[in-house]
Amino acid sequence: MQSLYNNPPKDGRVICLDEFEPLSIQPFAGRGWFVKRKPSRLPATYHRTHGVRHLLAALDLKSDKLYGHVSNSKKHQDILRFLKVLRRRYHRSERLYIILDNFSPHKHERVRNWAVENNVELVYTPTHASWLNRIECHFGPLRKFVLSGSNYENHKALGDAIRAYIRWRNKHRRNASLLREQKKIKVV
Repeated sequence: MQSLYNNPPKDGRVICLDEFEPLSIQPFAGRGWFVKRKPSRLPATYHRTHGVRHLLAALDLKSDKLYGHVSNSKKHQDILRFLKVLRRRYHRSERLYIILDNFSPHKHERVRNWAVENNVELVYTPTHASWLNRIECHFGPLRKFVLSGSNYENHKALGDAIRAYIRWRNKHRRNASLLREQKKIKVV
């Protein structure tokens, strides 16, 4: 895996893929831009009546672009759907080297068969070493800039905020505060 990072293959791209924690509609403590003396207050209690969602995310190391999809679940069908979307972004002759952890849906037979048929090589991190996946350091800034100090009304609003953040992040990849947050999470 380290060789994929240090010496990317000439015949394709290295893409890091992972899921970001269950997203629930709840107040998140944190700092925000509040009018002096009249900050929005977070409720003391909340009820999880909306269920949870999952962010499937990928980072193209060559272009340094982040991609994401909010999903109701993270079963092998969801992973496969996201992989198909990623595959369509690149020419079929370009091999995709997808780095992911040992989560069982990543290793499902349908996912592995699809990868073989579509010029995709699945590269798994060692067990208990998901920190080797370079996408991990991008979840810290997402947590800070989207979740911290928030209280979204529903999953649509949360999903819209995540998509807006990803668009902003891809346009401002060298932003100092973004890079500072990324460096807080150590990945190889």
